[in-house]
Formats: sequence, C-alpha cells, structure tokens
Amino acid sequence: MDVDAVLAAGFALVGPHLTERQRRLLHGAFALVLGHGGVTRIAAAAGSTRPTVARGRHELALLPDPTGRTRAPGGGPKPLATTDPGLLDALDSLVDPDTRGDPCSPLRWTTKSLRELADALTSQGHPVSPTTVGRLLHAQRYSLQRTHKTLEGAQHPDRDAQFAYLNAQAKAYLAAGQPVVSVDTKKKELVGDYANGGAEWQPAGQPVKVKVHDFPDPALGKAIPYGVYDLGRNHGWISVGTDHDTATFAVATLRRWWDRIGRAAYPDADRLLITADAGGSNGYRVRAWKTELARFAADTGLTVTVCHFPPGTSKWNKIEHRLFSAITANWRGRPLVSHEVVVELIGATTTRTGLRVQAALDQGSYPLRVRVSDADLAAVPIMRHDWHGEWNYTIAHARHPTSPITKN
Repeated sequence: MDVDAVLAAGFALVGPHLTERQRRLLHGAFALVLGHGGVTRIAAAAGSTRPTVARGRHELALLPDPTGRTRAPGGGPKPLATTDPGLLDALDSLVDPDTRGDPCSPLRWTTKSLRELADALTSQGHPVSPTTVGRLLHAQRYSLQRTHKTLEGAQHPDRDAQFAYLNAQAKAYLAAGQPVVSVDTKKKELVGDYANGGAEWQPAGQPVKVKVHDFPDPALGKAIPYGVYDLGRNHGWISVGTDHDTATFAVATLRRWWDRIGRAAYPDADRLLITADAGGSNGYRVRAWKTELARFAADTGLTVTVCHFPPGTSKWNKIEHRLFSAITANWRGRPLVSHEVVVELIGATTTRTGLRVQAALDQGSYPLRVRVSDADLAAVPIMRHDWHGEWNYTIAHARHPTSPITKN
C-alpha cells in the first residue's frame, strides 16, 4: 500500500474523533513532513481542500488559543434562514394560523409532523431536515399542542371564518397601538388545605399534608380568578373573587385592569378590543355583559369592540395558553390555604417569554339571578358587525342612561 493510501485510511479512521481545528493541525503537520507538494497530497488523501490544509500548517507555528476556540469568530456554517431567505416564509405558509383557526398570531401552533413539514419544504426547493424544522418552529414561537375536549355538539360551519375575522381584528388593533385583551374565568379553586395538582421540590419524606376529601370549607369558600390578558404587552391582571362569577364581576375586573394598568399603558387609546368565549359570564347571549360594558365604555370614553370565539372553542382563547397555564404551573403542588395565598401566587407568576402578572382580591358582592329588562338592553349603544353580529359587536362610548335592574 502506498503512502497516500495509508494516509487516506488513517485520516478516515481518526478524523471523526477530532474537532475541526484538530483535523486542520493534523493535516498541516503531515503536509510539513512531506515537504514540497505536501499540501496537495494531504488535501487529496484527507478529502479536504488545499486552503484548509495550508491554514492548518500555518496554525502550527502559532501559540495555542487559550480559550480553546476551534473557529474564528463568525466562522462555521451559517443559519439556513440566512443562506435560504425564502425558507421561513415557506414554513410559515405551511402552518399559517388562519388555516388552523388560531385567532391571535402572537402564539401560533401546528399539528403537522416535523417530517411532513420537512418533506413539503424539500419538495418546494428548501432542503431541510425534520430536526431543523423543529428548531425553526420553536424560534418562530410555534408550539405543538395536544387536542382538547372542547367541542360542544356539532362544529359551527363558520368556525374557521370567525377565527379569521377575529385574527384580522386583533392584528389591526395591535398595528394601530390600540389595546387588545383576552378575558375569561379560570377554574374555580377550593380554598383551604386541599390537594393541588402537580408537584414541587420538598425535603425527602416531608410532603405537605392536606385533607383527604375535597369538601368545600363554608368559612373559606372558593377562589374565583377572572383574568384580563394584554396580548400586546404580554401582561396579565387577575381579580380573585369570593362571591359569584357574574357579568358584573367580569366587567368590574376589566374596569380595575383599565384603571390600574391599561390607562397608563395606553394613554392615547380610544378603542379597546376584547376577545372572549361564547359562554360563561362574558357570553355573547348574556345581557348583563353588554349593559355592564356600556357603562364601562361611558365611564372610560373607550369604544369597546367584542369578538367572541364560536361555541365549543373556548380553549383556544389566548388567555388560556399564555396566562392561566403559567399560573397553574406556578402553584402546582401547593395547597391554596387562603385567598391571600392565591393572590400572592398569581402575582408571582412569570415566564421566560416575559409574562408579568398582577392580582388583587375582590371581596365585592355579585349576586346571581339579576335580570336585565328589554328596555335596559335597548338602551345599550351597540352596533353589530355585518359578519355574525351576535359574535362581533361594538359598543360606543356615549353615556349609557341609567335604568333600574330588577331581580327575579
């Protein structure tokens, strides 16, 4: 076997175990030993290039790098997003939020597999591996989510179209610097020494002791967290109620958010977009929700637009994924022994993406079975949109005339 063949076999065996710099130095050393023509011969034997071998020969005369760097600053392969400028746009078109019904693009999701996405991109002239697709999706703030049991009966035929409409509204408001909030009630929590889902680090063999049965304590009752999530600022406000989850409580929470946070954060705002579920205390059929919003609009001078998610799709509301899930993770494994503890744990919630949360206890009385008369509803200055006016409507800030609210 000739020398070049021996060198080629040796380089093939040892090369995979060396760093990039170590391979250069090895090739350069043999080129120096061979003398004239050594660079060409070693480049051929190692499957490298003459400039790389020559660089290794030159580096042998230098002092070792004390930092252990194997590449010069800025060296190495460039990101695919740089070398293939159309890659990100092609990926985004495959997982466009509108096609899956995500109403607010600040956080998007996809259920396509990485391999399917990689194959589709490669067929479009963007060769990429499934692993790289995963890194790109995470960098673009996509997340792969499981399915949820959320559909209530038959799927509405205009579901996806409503998502697209809501998405367009949210984008327009955010682009104009106007506030966009997502509102909802988090799951009601028992207050007291009760088990809470999840686990946290504790000294071995010293678990927190809680009650065996989850019978509500009449003296402590429940905590009712109603939230307002600001999509533009990634900020949350939670009012922890102690009475009932009613439309009056929901709008009172919205009012406290505006008075304490929103007004200062959006000093030039004259409009507010609210995204809400189809049911619950802020449902599109709830009369008190509209009359209370009219009072809110009159008091604040804001024109309030509400876009509801179609029935059965409440789990896609942004507040669920961006705020409530973070709160649940923050108090996992801890008994919620008092309303004050609930408030403190909510207020201490943060995420790596910059989420900040403020919370306050609301001990106000919000009675049930409050009836809104036809006259009260007719006095609301409401403008229903051309597209599904029952889900999408705007309440002007003209002062709402006071009228009595009667109980059944």
